[in-house]
Amino acid sequence: MPTSAPTIENLDAVNTRLDTASAPEVVQWAVDTFGDGLVLSTSFGVQAAVMLHLVTRVKANIPVIFIDTGYHFAKTYGFADALSQRLDLNLKVYSSPQTSAWFEHNHGRLWETNIDQYDQERKVEPMARALNDLGATATLAGLRRQQTAHRANMPVVGKQGDRFKVAPILSWTTKDVFDYLKKHDLPFHPLHEKGYASIGDWHSTRPITAGDDERAGRFNGIKEECGLHMPESPAENESRSSSEL
Repeated sequence: MPTSAPTIENLDAVNTRLDTASAPEVVQWAVDTFGDGLVLSTSFGVQAAVMLHLVTRVKANIPVIFIDTGYHFAKTYGFADALSQRLDLNLKVYSSPQTSAWFEHNHGRLWETNIDQYDQERKVEPMARALNDLGATATLAGLRRQQTAHRANMPVVGKQGDRFKVAPILSWTTKDVFDYLKKHDLPFHPLHEKGYASIGDWHSTRPITAGDDERAGRFNGIKEECGLHMPESPAENESRSSSEL
């Protein structure tokens, strides 16, 4: 049986304890705390195998949410199929009610004119529907402080709306990720070898060059967050503003 979900009053204490815990220990805490209300989200990006392997070793049948925007690279779908089979994922695929063709008929190339609206319709709405359908009270996410200025200020356990978000590898460096993949013989996304460090939709992702931040290849460098991890509290919004997202 899951224990009581942490409250605002004890969340600081929880974060103080978990900030020095290992990634598997954080995952185990989340499983013990949220039980069947815990889900994992993935974009099947460059380093997706890390979280998928790490979490399913602790809770094999955890629901894994994948938001299919309709604009992923063909290799992303192949990568998703390969990892799903290898790790026996309990995959839950959600997408916008409109096909990509219908969406473009109504909006044109919205990712070029209004990225936030694009994210809302193709990512945020399907994710909200997935979380509601699955009765999620908390999500596990592979966010790392090293990735963006906003994420540098994130706690291991935070609130996003009415749900908790738990980031077991928040303190990991890029080297930590590489070491984990090598130790467990896990693959990178196939586009990694072509210079892609962060992978989303094909129209908003490019390879990076030497010296670039690993998220610099997303959204033509205009913003770093995809919409699914945007701030909702005033404090988070202040952090976002200071990083010019």
